[in-house]
Amino acid sequence: MLIKIHGSAVFGIEATTVVVEVNVDKGIGYHLVGLPDSAIKESNYRIAAALQNNGYKIPGKKITINMAPADLRKEGSAYDLTLALGILAASGQIKSEGIQSYIIMGELSLDGSLQPIKGALPIAIKAQQEGFKGFILPKENASEAAIVKDLEVYGVENIKEVMDFFDQDIPLVRTHVDTRREFYEHLNFPEYDFADVKGQESIKRCMEIAAAGGHNIILIGPPGAGKTMLAKRLPSILPPMTLHEALETTKIHSVVGKVRNKGLMSQRPFRSPHHTISSAALVGGGSYPQPGEISLSHNGVLFLDELPEFERRVLEVMRQPMEDREVTIARAQYTVTYPSSFMLVASMNPSPGGYFNDPDAPVTSSPAEIQRYLGRISGPLLDRIDIHIEVTPVPFEKLSEERKGESSMEIRKRVEAARDLQTARFSAWEDIHYNAQMDSKHIRQFCPLGESSKELLKNAMQRLNLSARAYDRILKVSRTIADLENEENINQNHISEAIQYRSLDRDGWLG
Repeated sequence: MLIKIHGSAVFGIEATTVVVEVNVDKGIGYHLVGLPDSAIKESNYRIAAALQNNGYKIPGKKITINMAPADLRKEGSAYDLTLALGILAASGQIKSEGIQSYIIMGELSLDGSLQPIKGALPIAIKAQQEGFKGFILPKENASEAAIVKDLEVYGVENIKEVMDFFDQDIPLVRTHVDTRREFYEHLNFPEYDFADVKGQESIKRCMEIAAAGGHNIILIGPPGAGKTMLAKRLPSILPPMTLHEALETTKIHSVVGKVRNKGLMSQRPFRSPHHTISSAALVGGGSYPQPGEISLSHNGVLFLDELPEFERRVLEVMRQPMEDREVTIARAQYTVTYPSSFMLVASMNPSPGGYFNDPDAPVTSSPAEIQRYLGRISGPLLDRIDIHIEVTPVPFEKLSEERKGESSMEIRKRVEAARDLQTARFSAWEDIHYNAQMDSKHIRQFCPLGESSKELLKNAMQRLNLSARAYDRILKVSRTIADLENEENINQNHISEAIQYRSLDRDGWLG
């Protein structure tokens, strides 16, 4: 008897429906074809034990299973439940009516209980697009898949529940999620708040500008100056995610199995990888390409602490994704693309010893060592960082103050007002939403300068020996400062403030 049952394979952040054809015939043998990987080939041992422990068995006949399309690589243990039900239906142990109307996925334990799978949300989206009635999957993934409207989602704990559903019409409990209500209910405030930061008013101002324009920022200062503390609080002043951004971000995290029991993500991601990370882990890759840290921080913040300690080769692979806001991983058989529109926040010490520029600390590194240390960060990478700011240690008087600083909520209101101006300004362009995404054409259109502002910028570039690449960055940051002040035109004050935020572009910065 031949039975067709449906599963799904995830490539990138998109799913492809897999038709599992099971044929039970005279003879003896178990043949699994259609480019399965090792985890799928081993599934017959898990399936045999799970069925036996629930009062069923694999028939002692010739079983041929084809996973179509046969030229598409299938991987992972999520097909266990699909294969098990296909074998039961093809051998007549359970009824097969209606089984083709569902996508069925899940990893089996030996007792028949189900383990969670990866990529439940992309699979549910594809199932709904292709007109499937429902999606049966492990209970831990049910709230994630139920985000999708017009699809019946059933979370189950044991294979026995699914067998009884098809064979004896015992109903399964459907998982319901009101996506919009859930999303807006969980838009709670992040745990870190700028009110906890003592002093550092100029750095807070920089963070506000960076958040308002989506600018990448690098913090330079000695250990203990508060660089990490400030970076962790940046997501608290970013505008809340829209429903579309939340869905896109959740899809990426679903692919790597980080959304179990959570449903739709409502907080912007904050990723902080260690400096020993490999280029494949940062950008994405592997023999079966998975999203890397830059994609997991999509619509959020990627924090690289101690930037010069990262391997130069690892940092260089970030350059193109930062510019294109997506990363493409090519393999011989296929190519996958992951979105990677993130804000980069980097921090570094000004010297290997950490205390260069600190008047109270001895300089333990020679100029050559300092130059070599700073040289680990390439010019093209710095070119993609709009704001460079020096962070100095907080004096005792500020640390011991009882008064709290301005809260993240107050700063966020100003950031949201500035972002609203930018949304209106760039409404004619689909791929531009904030100032940091402007290219030369948009800069010429939206950043006109008066004669006095031009003269100021010209003098600054000559006196401070600012590099040519700093010119566009200064104009972008000036535009954001003007937006924060609700000014239509960029004036001298905006230009002069933006010039201060290009420390690493100055010739002779080392003294």
